[in-house]
Amino acid sequence: MAVTDAESPHLGEITCGTLLQKLQEIWDEVGESDGQRDKMLLQIEQECLDVYKRKVEQAAKSRAELLQTLSDANAELSSLTTSLGDKTFANGIPDKSHGTIKEQLAAIAPALEQLWQQKEERVRAFSDVQSQIQKISGEIAGGLSNNELPLPPIVDESDLSLKKLDSFHSQLQELQKEKSERLQKVLEFVSTVHDLCAVLALDFLTTVTQVHPSLDEETGVQAKSISNDTLSRLAKTVSTLEDDKKQRLQKLQDLATQLIDLWNLMDTPDEERDLFNHVTCNISSSVDDVTTPGALARDLIKQAEVEVDRLDQLKASRMKEIAFKKQSELEEIYARAHVEINPESARERIMSLIDAGNVEHTELLADMDGQIAKAREEAVSRKDVLDRVEKWMSACEEESWLEDYNRDHNRYSASRGAHLNLKRAEKARILVSKIPAMVDTLVAKIRAWEEEHSMSFAYDGVPLLAMLDEYGMLRQEREDEKRRLREQKKVQEQPHVEQDSAFSTRPSPAARPVSAKKPVGTRANNGGANRRLSLNANQNGSRSIAKEGGRRESLNRPAAPTNYVAISKEEAASSSPGSGAADQVSASP
Repeated sequence: MAVTDAESPHLGEITCGTLLQKLQEIWDEVGESDGQRDKMLLQIEQECLDVYKRKVEQAAKSRAELLQTLSDANAELSSLTTSLGDKTFANGIPDKSHGTIKEQLAAIAPALEQLWQQKEERVRAFSDVQSQIQKISGEIAGGLSNNELPLPPIVDESDLSLKKLDSFHSQLQELQKEKSERLQKVLEFVSTVHDLCAVLALDFLTTVTQVHPSLDEETGVQAKSISNDTLSRLAKTVSTLEDDKKQRLQKLQDLATQLIDLWNLMDTPDEERDLFNHVTCNISSSVDDVTTPGALARDLIKQAEVEVDRLDQLKASRMKEIAFKKQSELEEIYARAHVEINPESARERIMSLIDAGNVEHTELLADMDGQIAKAREEAVSRKDVLDRVEKWMSACEEESWLEDYNRDHNRYSASRGAHLNLKRAEKARILVSKIPAMVDTLVAKIRAWEEEHSMSFAYDGVPLLAMLDEYGMLRQEREDEKRRLREQKKVQEQPHVEQDSAFSTRPSPAARPVSAKKPVGTRANNGGANRRLSLNANQNGSRSIAKEGGRRESLNRPAAPTNYVAISKEEAASSSPGSGAADQVSASP
């Protein structure tokens, strides 16, 4: 190691080549392998690259700082130029965009200095003109005395253009014009106060002089106060009077509404109502529409209050009549909604409450109004189901008519009106075919309603689902009876068919195979029975009675109703009038 240090050249003579040569000699002496030498050479190259990289990064950072300084200078230059609004300064700046960064910085510095001086001069000019505007405005507003100086104005340095400075000068010149405008505004306020005082029946002179003594009628126009305080107090006075007008109008309209309700409740004649036309005439008026002098005077409102009190006392003496009138309205709503109630007990309860005096009359009427509102809501919620019930019942009535029509052996005769009955029968068959779908939809609607309201849907006191279930059972029983009668009639008529075929070459409609006609579907003829079931359930006291009545009615009818099912037009055309047996066979499903 000592020999290596002694043989090392001086620092001034060291180069990459000498160092590499020295390294080669050491490797030869040591006997390093080629692979190890290559590895060490690569390491030396990487270390050299790292040194270069650090130097390059330092140079790049220095350049970035200079570029940032140049960018800030350009931004400040642009900001000052924009603020001053004068592009002539930018024209005098030398273009050094192609020189070095330091040369560009040196070229911008004088222009920046010149712009800063110009900005300071412009700020002083703005401050002077704004101070004058602020001083004169304070004098007009009445907030400053003659010897009091206003605070220095705040200058917006973002816009120091000559255009804005000229606008301030124009504003200063228009201050005198503002005096006339303020005076006009004061006069408008005074006129508004006069109109409001007339409607409210208040003393105008007392009201306006409370704002400022110079606002009376004797003071000249030019001598009236136009300060900010005067304008503010006038505006406040107008606002107070308008609020008072609005409150009085609302109170008068409430009283008018009460009067009309009481008049309608007690059927007051028109002669008595006409005495308060000046009260009820503004019941739907807006605040701006009421301009008649004295229309909202306190005496008028007091008069309406006295009349309302008098009618309230009169209403108390006629409480039973009024309560029964509301009870009748409630019963009518429930009757239209097919909701069963006990009107007798309700009327007895009203009588007992009024006679005992245990409840205030207003509370009783309010409670009945609440019941009426609740009944209307319930009627609205039941409307969809009730509409479908009516359609179902109408379809059942058409079904009953169709059965009677099919039982008539002369229905195809050429009598007057036969073609109308035939058309009605066709429409009835289409409607009857929709009854099962009607029932299914109605059941779904009822169940949804019951699930939503957590109660059973009753139709005149009878649960509608139970009524529909009963309808289904009656329908099934009717179908079974029809099927039995058809089979029995088929057996009875078979010999007649064979006999007719032996003596006649023309095929009889009764001889057509029953299986050749496609079944139209099951039908029932208990529409009338079900309507009676729903309507007579309360009268008979039990749905079972109605059910037995409907069942007996269906079982006691003659065998002719087996042909209630729709008959196709082709079969109707081929059937001769009066051929009852053939008609019955062709009408079987």
